[in-house]
Amino acid sequence: MKKKFYILLIIFLLIIQFNITSFGDDIENDELIDVAGEIISSSTVPTNKITIPETNSRSCVVIDRNTNTILYGKNENTQRKMASTTKIMTATIIIENCNLNETIEVSKKAAGTGGSRLGLKTGDKITIRDLLYGLMLCSGNDAAVALAEYAGGSINGFADLMNNKANSLGLTNTHFETPHGLDSDKHYTTAYELALLSNYALNNKTFAQIVGTKTYTITINGSPKQITNTNELLGTFNGVYGVKTGFTNGANRCLVTACKQNNMDIICVVLGADTKKFRTQDSIKLINYVLNNFEPVDIKQIINTKFEDWKKENINDFYINKGISNQIDLKIETIDKNIIPIRKDLKNDIEISIDCQKTFDAPLLSNTVIGNLHAVISDKLILDYNIYNSLNIPKKSWNYYLFNILKSYPNILENFKL
Repeated sequence: MKKKFYILLIIFLLIIQFNITSFGDDIENDELIDVAGEIISSSTVPTNKITIPETNSRSCVVIDRNTNTILYGKNENTQRKMASTTKIMTATIIIENCNLNETIEVSKKAAGTGGSRLGLKTGDKITIRDLLYGLMLCSGNDAAVALAEYAGGSINGFADLMNNKANSLGLTNTHFETPHGLDSDKHYTTAYELALLSNYALNNKTFAQIVGTKTYTITINGSPKQITNTNELLGTFNGVYGVKTGFTNGANRCLVTACKQNNMDIICVVLGADTKKFRTQDSIKLINYVLNNFEPVDIKQIINTKFEDWKKENINDFYINKGISNQIDLKIETIDKNIIPIRKDLKNDIEISIDCQKTFDAPLLSNTVIGNLHAVISDKLILDYNIYNSLNIPKKSWNYYLFNILKSYPNILENFKL
C-alpha cells in the first residue's frame, strides 16, 4: 500500500512538472509567436503607462524618416559589424553611378564568393539591374562582388567609393571594406548611422522599388530565375516596405525595416540579435511601440504661434544705442522640421523658450543673429533655431544730427542771412 502511494505521488509530481514546463515553452512573457513571426498579445490589460520594450538585440534604433529624430535607442551609437545590411550602401553606389540596363560577364572571383548566394557561375551574363535584385532580395554575396568589380574595378576600389559616400553623408562611425559585409574588424557601422543611410537610400525610387519587392524574376544567360526576398516582415507586417536582412557569426542577426502607418514613417534597425526569431520579435516590438505611442505634431505651428505672441509682448523693449531707429524686424530662421513625432504622454510637456538680446550699439546690420528659440520636452532640447533682425539700422552720423537740427529750426537759415 505504501509502495503504491509513493508511485502515485511520483506520477502526480511528474504531471505537475510536465504542465509547468509545457506552459513555459509554449508561452513566454504572455506572448504568442505566429508563423509570420508577429508578436500577438495573449492578454490585454488596459493601462495608461507607456512601457519601453525590452530587446535581445545588442544595438537598436527607431528613427522618424522625415526628421531623423531618434524615437527609441539602445546602444545606437556603438560600432558594430553589420553583415549583409552593408548591401544598402552597395546598392546605393550602383544605382547612383551605373547603367542598370548594361549586361556584364561574371568573373571567377565573383562566382566563387561564399555565404548567401544568387547562384552565379563564371562567365554568366546578367544585367546590372538583375544583379541588384539578387543583391537585395536573396542577399547574394556573389552578386555583390560582381557589382563591386564592375563599378570599382576591384573590391578595394569599390570600398573606397563606399567610404567616400559615407563621408559625404556624415557617417563618421561607419567604415566599409567589402560590398557584402562578411566579417572584418574594420567593417562596421552603428544602428543610428545605418538608419540614416537607409533613409537616404530610400529616397531613391529605384532602391525603394527593389527592396519593397517580395518576389522577382531575373534572367541569367537568357534563362529566367525567380528569387524571393529574405525580409521576413515584408508582406507579413502591415506597412513594411523594406529594407534588408543580415547575418554573420560576428554580427549575429540584423534587420533594417522601413514601415509606414498612421502618418508615421519610420526606420527600425536591430543589430546583434541572437537568433532570427529574436530579430523579428525585436523589430516588431519596436515598431509597435513607436506606432502605438507616438503621433505627429505640427511643431512649426506651435513655434510660430509662440514666437508671434512673444514679439507682440517684447517688440517695444528693444533699444539700439545711437541707431537711427529702434524699430527692428524680428525673424526666425527657416523651420526645417514641420511635423515631428512626439510621445503621446509628453505632448502637453512641449515648452518653447526664447532668449533674445534687446540692447545694441549701432550699427545693427541686417540678418544679425540676436537670439535663439528652443523647443524642449521634459528638459530635453529637441529643436533650436536662431532669431535675427532683418533690417539694417545704421548709426547716427553728423549729417543725421545736422538734418535734425535744421528740421527743428526751420527759420535758422533765414535768420542767419539777416
